[in-house]
Amino acid sequence: MDEERALYIVRAGEAGAIERVLRDYSDKHRATFKFESTDEDKRKKLCEGIFKVLVKDVPTTCQVSCLEVLRILSRDKKILVPVTTKENMQILLRLAKLHESDDSLEKVSEFPVIVESLKCLCNIVFNSQMAQQLSLELNLAAKLCNLLRKCKDRKCINDIKCFDLRLLFLLSLLHTDIRSQLRYELQGLPLLTQILESAFSIKWTDEYESAIDHNGPPLSPQETDCAIEALKALFNVTVDSWKVHKESDSHQFRVMAAVLRHCLLIVGPTEDKTEELHSNAVNLLSNVPVSCLDVLICPLTHEETAQEATTLDELPSDKTTEKDTALKNNTLVYNGMNMEAIYVLLNFMEKRIDKVLPPLRDVTNRPEVGSTVRNKLVRLMTHVDLGVKQIAAEFLFVLCKERVDSLLKYTGYGNAAGLLAARGLLAGGRGDNWYSEDEDTDTEEYKNAKPNINLITGHLEEPMPNPIDDMTEEQKEYEAMKLVNMLDKLSREELLKPMGLKPDGTITPLEEALSQYSVLEETSSDTD
Repeated sequence: MDEERALYIVRAGEAGAIERVLRDYSDKHRATFKFESTDEDKRKKLCEGIFKVLVKDVPTTCQVSCLEVLRILSRDKKILVPVTTKENMQILLRLAKLHESDDSLEKVSEFPVIVESLKCLCNIVFNSQMAQQLSLELNLAAKLCNLLRKCKDRKCINDIKCFDLRLLFLLSLLHTDIRSQLRYELQGLPLLTQILESAFSIKWTDEYESAIDHNGPPLSPQETDCAIEALKALFNVTVDSWKVHKESDSHQFRVMAAVLRHCLLIVGPTEDKTEELHSNAVNLLSNVPVSCLDVLICPLTHEETAQEATTLDELPSDKTTEKDTALKNNTLVYNGMNMEAIYVLLNFMEKRIDKVLPPLRDVTNRPEVGSTVRNKLVRLMTHVDLGVKQIAAEFLFVLCKERVDSLLKYTGYGNAAGLLAARGLLAGGRGDNWYSEDEDTDTEEYKNAKPNINLITGHLEEPMPNPIDDMTEEQKEYEAMKLVNMLDKLSREELLKPMGLKPDGTITPLEEALSQYSVLEETSSDTD
């Protein structure tokens, strides 16, 4: 009924009446995300009617009401097919100031129209494959970058920047070709980095060092949202940047890393927003080439040298609140370097690591069974995608300080065998990296159950009866020979190949493994 009334007024009414009926519709359906399928045709016609109003010379307030309703209706994927045309997309581009002209953003009265148009485009591009294709045809990414350049240094239009960046993020997420275009043709890396600089009001004290005011006010909600969208867009732009090939690339990544350092040392308007801001900054840091991460630490300034300093060794070993209190008015120092950003990173990751491998208490279920982070990661250790499988296994191995016995405790031998074979650690031991001293983290539940835990499956199993207990010696010998013959047949037909462990812990054909051990024994006897 709402759609019928609105459609009637949109088709026949004057601007004032259209504005009133659409405002009523918007107020009523502001929180609507699911629509009745019976009114689908009416909503399509209402969208078409709104586009016809938007091409007319109507007041700004009427345009805003039209766009608000269009934004609500564009949440429904089913109605977008007939209304997502090149002509309609161009109407929205014009209203969002994304057309080819060099109009400046001077008319404050137009800002709400620009923002609502960008919101509509975000919904339409996200929900319509046709709109995604038209975005490529209309070179939308270049137009969005052009709009960002118009408003990058202006604080009063954060909403425009925020939704421009969100649309840029969606495009670069949905189209891998756009990532390359943004990275090279449109110079997206320096542009988006400058947007972050503006959001954080950064003042540079050196080429890659910014002034940090720990007693300054937190970021405003608008600045925080704008920074988060810029971080997400930058992640897509730099997602394949594993190596630096040119000096100019190295400089750009170092500037970005310095901005991210600044980001980690400031706070948002709320604890949740700070967490979201820092989370996106950490994600983006994973794309920065290792050679450019040196700017995360820097020498102490004269002011910091004069202040009381806290070293890493002096921090409380637990209780985050005590750590924060110790650092509130001090500078965190290690070997004469400012380590504040590293401290924030470690603190951030520590919160997540505690959720991955807490002290092991559940020993009755298999490691891959359950809904905890550990269970999900162990399931990924046998994933068909080799990349996913390797990353999950490596992550858990590092959390276990690259100790084989610790990894087997949390995952079971069956799940860990692939990683251990690749690392040459099937015979036990630990990796080559250095870690802090091991701590006894075994729970009482694990210690009590340990003798009965199946090392292959990694969980406690009820004792099974021995199937050969009731056999005679002749039956045992017969079954043994039968097994030997079956293995011999499989080996001769090359369906099964006996393998052994070399002295370095890697797998090799059994004959080669035995020969290597023979050589070692001869060498050892000669030495004696």
